[in-house]
Amino acid sequence: MDERLLHALHVRAVHHAELHPEHEPHVVFQTSTIGALLDGAYDGDVTVAEVLEHGDHGLGTLNGLDGELVVVDGVAFRARIDGRLERLGPRERTPFAVVIPFAADVTEELEGPLTLAELLAEADRHLPGGAGLVHALRVDGEFASVRARSVPRQHPPYRPLTDVVAEQHIFELTDLEATLVGFRFPVDAATLNVTGHHLHVADAARARGGHVFDCVLRSGTLRIDHSSDIHAELPPGVEIATTVAEAQTAAAALVERNPN
Repeated sequence: MDERLLHALHVRAVHHAELHPEHEPHVVFQTSTIGALLDGAYDGDVTVAEVLEHGDHGLGTLNGLDGELVVVDGVAFRARIDGRLERLGPRERTPFAVVIPFAADVTEELEGPLTLAELLAEADRHLPGGAGLVHALRVDGEFASVRARSVPRQHPPYRPLTDVVAEQHIFELTDLEATLVGFRFPVDAATLNVTGHHLHVADAARARGGHVFDCVLRSGTLRIDHSSDIHAELPPGVEIATTVAEAQTAAAALVERNPN
């Protein structure tokens, strides 16, 4: 593991047999790594029930890359390719998920209109300086629009994620109350997760959602939870990338396919 990551964050790697329920404040729980997902490791060994034992706020995907995972207020949903949300059963499995027992360190009322870029710039104003931390983000508000996506279920032999994203389904949600949930990972955590901001959305009725590309916020509340601790569950055959550069090279290919 890259030394910069060790100095910035406290990372503890565990295997499935070592998991036990825990809701430690400000501790991020993650299963697998972004590198494994980019390579097509779409079948995980952790259930939705086990994910929820570690956090009530988060995102990810489901086995077979079957839709976008949205975790809000302790409930897990799948966003299908048409943007419909469905509540997940406890035995569903995930190859990649990130959650935290959300407890806001920052709360700010926002008045728009704000684009996603403007919203994230406002969030970044409240981040502490110094060593890179992970920040969980939540925005509850009224939106003029949210541009989102989901991806179709995959079947073995699995293709790399960069190929799958080319088939993503993009849709527009308009005039809605909704919650954005997500994270901001520092560049030194590229061995583990997508660096920068990563957000999913669920509308107030928990009927529509997906991976967020853009939005226009009319008004809402921003909350941020700072964290320096990550517990990473590594499925068989998955290791944390040796260097930040190695992970960033793989992630860059995905960004090129991302219309955001």
